[in-house]
This record gives sequence, structure tokens and C-alpha cells, in this order.
Amino acid sequence: MNIAYWIVAGLLALFYLYAGTLKVIRSREQLRPMMAWVDRIPLPAVRALGAVEILGAAGLILPPLTGTACWLAPAAAAGFVLLQTGAIAVHLTGEDRRITLNAALTATAALTVWLAIRP
Repeated sequence: MNIAYWIVAGLLALFYLYAGTLKVIRSREQLRPMMAWVDRIPLPAVRALGAVEILGAAGLILPPLTGTACWLAPAAAAGFVLLQTGAIAVHLTGEDRRITLNAALTATAALTVWLAIRP
């Protein structure tokens, strides 16, 4: 893996590790100021989403680091593209129309896919 992958994937993994951990450990009231959509989603689904984000962050880093199952890194990044596509849909169907961060995360995850599959 090249340096560009490690920089982009590392930053993406840190973001999702942080966001996922918040979703797993914080209450709905604590999440509401940062994530207005949490009132429209059942709390177990928010917790599951957080767990998926944590696992995806691990999938970006651990396979290339260990050299085993390296196909998991682009799969995790592609999963984040799909996750953010769904997040944009949730934002646009609700009252919260702020999707700038989601669009940036989608582009970053797509870049990570490309960097992971480059020879």
C-alpha cells in the first residue's frame, strides 16, 4: 500500500472510529445536538450503525497492515460509500438538509477505494 492510501484511509478510519464509538456509547439526548436524525431512527439501529462504523474503520486499517485478506480494505471503503449515500438520503428526507460532510465523506471513501485497488 502506498503512502496516500495510509493517509486517506487513516483519517477516514479515525473519523468513523470516533463517530461509531459515539453512536455506541452515548444516549439519544447526547447525540441529538450533533446528529439531528437520531430521533427518527430506533436507538438499536443507531447502535448497530455505530458498530458497523467501528468494524469498517478496522477493515480499512487491519487487513493491509497485517497483509491478510487485503480485499477487505476496498470492501470496507465501498461500504462507507454506500453508508454515506444512505446518510444523504436520510438527511434529505428529514428536516436536516446539511449534507456537506456526508458528500465529503462519500468522496473520501471513493478515493480510498481507488487507492486500495491500485496496483
